[in-house]
Amino acid sequence: MLVVANPDPDVFGAISHPARRRMVDLLAEEGRSVNAIAGHFEMSRPAVSQHLRILLDAGLVAEERRGRERHYRLLPEQLGPVRDWIAHYERFWDDRLQRLQQTLAKGSAK
Repeated sequence: MLVVANPDPDVFGAISHPARRRMVDLLAEEGRSVNAIAGHFEMSRPAVSQHLRILLDAGLVAEERRGRERHYRLLPEQLGPVRDWIAHYERFWDDRLQRLQQTLAKGSAK
């Protein structure tokens, strides 16, 4: 059975912890079991499971039971709010860099 949580997620809160961002990175490569994910961290398996629960509650991952194991996969479309927030700042920096380039071009034309 596939489990996907919360239709109103706190994506920013979920990715605020470095371990959860690393878990997202791992799951971006491929779906993994809890044990496979835990092998990448120096923390207990229950601690890894707690972090995965936060990602699940935020809607960033889906969980599927396979026998006695739980497997997780990333739902990258749920990172949309983060992408949109970053896009605002990309426009900000693109504008600033374009102004700098114009200023430098005027200075070298003299």
